[in-house]
Amino acid sequence: MSIMEELKAELVAAMKAGDTARRDAIRQAQTEIVTRAAADGGNRDNISDDIAQAAISGYVKKMAKALEEYRSLGERGAEQAAKLETEVEYLSRWLPKTADENTTRQIVRDTIAELGVSGDQKAAGRVIGTIMKNRQGLDGALVARLVAEELGGS
Repeated sequence: MSIMEELKAELVAAMKAGDTARRDAIRQAQTEIVTRAAADGGNRDNISDDIAQAAISGYVKKMAKALEEYRSLGERGAEQAAKLETEVEYLSRWLPKTADENTTRQIVRDTIAELGVSGDQKAAGRVIGTIMKNRQGLDGALVARLVAEELGGS
């Protein structure tokens, strides 16, 4: 079953159950996916799981950032933060699994050795670019932090 088919089935179930938070999260995800597909030149009736995952991933990242901002407001942002936390948690099930820190660190070390740039802090962009271009399922922020550590930047 494709992600779009899963979302459609989940939407029906959420509506039947009266689960407005889940319904709203699914509708927003569907909107993000269709918008992404249109921008990539695809059509609404044949959306690949890759496009769906990319759209959901982008949306979840935006909402995670907004969630932190609402949390920083304390009690004033608590209600909206709770709503966004529910959305992020629910939609994360459709995201590709990312490598853990140890696996990512090994990839960073291997890439640094492969490029022959050990100790060269100025090569950080090149190392990050190489890793992100050639590997899937990595957290970009984690890669950047580990590259800086491995090259002696922090």
